[in-house]
Amino acid sequence: MDYQRVIENIHKDFQSKKGCGKVADYIPALAETDPMQYGISVATLEGGQYEVGDACKKFSIQSISKVFTFAMVMGHIGDEIWESVGREPSGNPFNSLVQLEYEHGIPRNPFINAGALVVTDRLMSLYDRPKEALLDFIRSLCGNADIYIDQRVAKSEREHADRNMALAYFMKSFGNIKNDVDTLIDVYCSQCAISMNCNDLSKSFLFLANHGVNPLNGERLLTISQAKRLGAVMLTCGFYDESGDFAFRAGLPGKSGVGGGIVAYIPGNLSIAVWSPGLNPHGNSLLGVETLERFTTDISNSIF
Repeated sequence: MDYQRVIENIHKDFQSKKGCGKVADYIPALAETDPMQYGISVATLEGGQYEVGDACKKFSIQSISKVFTFAMVMGHIGDEIWESVGREPSGNPFNSLVQLEYEHGIPRNPFINAGALVVTDRLMSLYDRPKEALLDFIRSLCGNADIYIDQRVAKSEREHADRNMALAYFMKSFGNIKNDVDTLIDVYCSQCAISMNCNDLSKSFLFLANHGVNPLNGERLLTISQAKRLGAVMLTCGFYDESGDFAFRAGLPGKSGVGGGIVAYIPGNLSIAVWSPGLNPHGNSLLGVETLERFTTDISNSIF
């Protein structure tokens, strides 16, 4: 398959759609992002790397970071994590408080904000320096030591984290948050503010395409069963209240972030990262979703 030709054709055909959607503005530092940027990167388990457009420009990965923290925690404590967070689609916006009351402080899944806060809380219990541990993990996945937290974005997030604070304190009242809430919010905002580009992101998801093994060094990070289960939750819950529609259109497990990035993968084959900052009403990259739908159509391959 000539992946370079495929993504170049998609990028060319979608030029008229650049800038569509609305850049996230509830975090002021993200509101400054140029909506006309658009990049695509594909990485294969055979070692191929293909890119087009703004694939080398760094951006805030936001909720894509939830995949990395969850993989780290699952790799350490296994099925114990499911005692604290569910694995069902929420059907609600990513920062909703609604379900926590009648579900006794157990978030529906690890990819809505409440669930991600629980996972980050467990990460803090596992590592004395959770921010550094997370950065080291991501660097090892993409083979790039130049991965850092954008401190300006992190500060902006912390200054507008009232709803996440509310989620954390509410879950703490049920005993589902173990650590200090202020420290938790600082770590959570920092992980969301990690800055990466499409090339780094596509390579960083190859361990999932490789059934839990980092192809760069052969290290098994998740069991085959854990990798399968993480992929299943990404398919059903990775795009907030648009997860079903994304599965219907693209047919891939993946994760989005309000920074405009989306990463998805085909098991045993490849991973693909797309960045276009304009979001649809669900908080997912408008052009990113369309790109991934077109990609699986053009290569006649998905998980289905």
